[in-house]
Amino acid sequence: MTQPISVTVNGETRRTSAATVAELVRELDLEPEKVAVERNGEIAPRSTLAQVALGEGDVLEIVHFVGGGQGADNWTVAGRTFNSRLIVGTGKYKDFEQNAAAVEASGAEIVTVAVRRVNVSDPKAPMLTDYIDPRKITYLPNTAGCFTAEDAIRTLRLAREAGGWDLVKLEVLGEARTLYPNMVETIRACEVLAKEGFLPMVYCTDDPIAAKQLEDAGAVAVMPLGAPIGSGLGIQNRVTIRLIVEGASVPVLVDAGVGTASDAAVAMELGCDGVLMNTAIAEAKDPIRMARAMKLSVEAGREAYLAGRMATRKYADPSSPLAGLI
Repeated sequence: MTQPISVTVNGETRRTSAATVAELVRELDLEPEKVAVERNGEIAPRSTLAQVALGEGDVLEIVHFVGGGQGADNWTVAGRTFNSRLIVGTGKYKDFEQNAAAVEASGAEIVTVAVRRVNVSDPKAPMLTDYIDPRKITYLPNTAGCFTAEDAIRTLRLAREAGGWDLVKLEVLGEARTLYPNMVETIRACEVLAKEGFLPMVYCTDDPIAAKQLEDAGAVAVMPLGAPIGSGLGIQNRVTIRLIVEGASVPVLVDAGVGTASDAAVAMELGCDGVLMNTAIAEAKDPIRMARAMKLSVEAGREAYLAGRMATRKYADPSSPLAGLI
């Protein structure tokens, strides 16, 4: 076992057992391909980070690109950082072109994608990847339509084989009418997938106990429903969503039930790390405009949460002082 050494990273001394710069970068929950490293005053080429050995007393500067002005309010899941807190689906659009335009308008950096059989009778038919580039937008394969742990596990194994994805969205449904999650099957699938190296973001009931059980099972994010999938009813139980946020040590994203921009803002005001939606945009009369609205509402809700809302009161409290009235 490598003996711990002391190094200085961005001005701070830390102990590490990492043998190489690449190992240290990963220890910091960063991706070597997304940073630049200076070691003892010399640039370490990114392609060599796995070979550059660390030594006692090394001084490193690790940098990446951020927007100008104020610090970016980004979020991280499984060591991957995103600026947009809006995740959008890729179903129900009239065509791939409209879908791609909506994704662009939303500013989303992650899209959920279903895993379906190839149309062998027309293998040259247009595919989603022709319109939404997986090199620019993170694909999040999901298990939509799966009603057993076995089906969900099988689906994601195929997804990883097809695209190499390990960050995935797990959902195991209980019945077709409500599309509520079967939490027993969901937790079982999560445990298996986590052991196989998957990083499951998991659709779940708005139950703080179930959310914590998913964390223990290996979920890298929990995604409680706001209301039934595709219902557009908005956030039905703010109390339990808030309890999940307060108790979670992984990102919490509302998944399902959002109908309009104010619903997305509410989710963010509750302290959620993000919101996932599909139908609210795809079935709007103007999906592109609704995608822009959702982008703005997620940003506004996040700003309101960070600002800290005023206290609620039982009675009126005048904005102007009563003293000195004429």
